[in-house]
Amino acid sequence: MSGVKCTNKIFTVFLVVALTVCLTGCSSDVEVKNPYSVYEDSYSLGLILNAPKSNSNLMSSSICVTNGEDYLTDQVDSSVAGGAGVFNMDTREVLYAQNVLGKLYPASTTKILTAYVAIKYGDLEQQITVSENACKQASDSSVCKLNPGDVLTLRQLLYGLMLRSGNDAAVAIAEGISGDVDTFVALMNEEAARIGASHSHFVTPNGLHDEDHYTTIYDMYLITNEALKYNDFVEIMQTSNYDVYYTDRAGNAKQQSWANTCGYLSGQKKAPEGINVIGGKTGTTFDAGYCLVCYSVNERNEHLISIVYKADGRANLYYLMNQILAFGK
Repeated sequence: MSGVKCTNKIFTVFLVVALTVCLTGCSSDVEVKNPYSVYEDSYSLGLILNAPKSNSNLMSSSICVTNGEDYLTDQVDSSVAGGAGVFNMDTREVLYAQNVLGKLYPASTTKILTAYVAIKYGDLEQQITVSENACKQASDSSVCKLNPGDVLTLRQLLYGLMLRSGNDAAVAIAEGISGDVDTFVALMNEEAARIGASHSHFVTPNGLHDEDHYTTIYDMYLITNEALKYNDFVEIMQTSNYDVYYTDRAGNAKQQSWANTCGYLSGQKKAPEGINVIGGKTGTTFDAGYCLVCYSVNERNEHLISIVYKADGRANLYYLMNQILAFGK
């Protein structure tokens, strides 16, 4: 037994000497500038076990984090929708989770990202002339009834986008910001990736169905959370009705009134006791089902983002939304 210990000691001494020669003798003429300290940097980032979490600057410190597992789905009628989630923006808690990482179609809730990108990169007082292309929408499409040559500000178009859910407004905004839709959509995808919405891909600024246009409950939470950092976005999202005054191609005055399609803001639906829904964005297509993203506050003044995707009907959309919002009280 003593022989084994002795052999190990000799081998260890030899290994230390060899490593010392390699690390010092072979690199004595090389000066390393700004050397990277694995242990210091990893420790400061909180990546090493038992490192102080307060020193971590990771993105997860300011957002809700999920492992993707369902949570409290047995407490509600979760079967009426394809996915849902409730996220407390202040405590960073996931209060309800249902298929939050599964691929789903966002329909017009896409316009939350569209509005965010427009507000971040555009001038809200910029005047935009509506193109022929923007007005080429299906007869059954949700539109603001804009005509080619109409001139509106970006701010006005954003109200049409978020309240009336105008697909024509979405295209007009994209063209006004980036010159064409494809360039704007590329910017949407860049911003989504930067935010951390890594399981999403967008093809249009309005959310009309495309197999390659998808997101997840969690990604939409991240996108909405980022958009809510802008006061202009909050102001628009929480507006129930908006009167818009603009001019047509000939310079004639025009006027419209747009109402918010969210049932909570229109007064058609009532939130659970203890919850005040500040704003919301709806979305509906055949493939996406009925979708809704809400921004709310509870009695403790904690702010919530709640999402229901692929509900099987409008009634069940709000039924499930009320059930899961109750977890936020």
